[in-house]
Amino acid sequence: MKSRYCIRLSLLLLGMLLSLLAACGPATATPAKLEPTATINPSFQTMATPIPTVPPYRCGAWASTNVPGTYSTIKIYAKLTKNVAAVSGIRATAVAHFQGGDVALDQQPTSDHGGYVIFTLPLAGRQPRLASTTVDVTFQVNNEKVTCAAFFAPQ
Repeated sequence: MKSRYCIRLSLLLLGMLLSLLAACGPATATPAKLEPTATINPSFQTMATPIPTVPPYRCGAWASTNVPGTYSTIKIYAKLTKNVAAVSGIRATAVAHFQGGDVALDQQPTSDHGGYVIFTLPLAGRQPRLASTTVDVTFQVNNEKVTCAAFFAPQ
């Protein structure tokens, strides 16, 4: 009886040991899902829009103050360049766009050796407080108009 008991106990211990070994063994690997590969069609590059060319003549304009008084007089500055170099001797015109209508400035300065022109603009209460105003400055270079804008909002 003792030998039967030992055999049963041995089988029970062996079963437990095998269960423990199976639990500690390697996990069954599941096959990995393959992700689709992105393919770029070579004709894609021919569909891109071309990079625009930089015009040779460019200008920039700004006001002497961005928040002038409604009855103050301000200056509008502008600079003309060709391929980054200042352009002198070019006449400029300017038009202020007020809420009540446009006003052409009667001055027509010529750009100096640095490419700069200056306009004097008396506001005379023509624009309501905090309403944005723009001033277009135009240089006539040969047969080409080069225009830029300054802005301000009276306080």
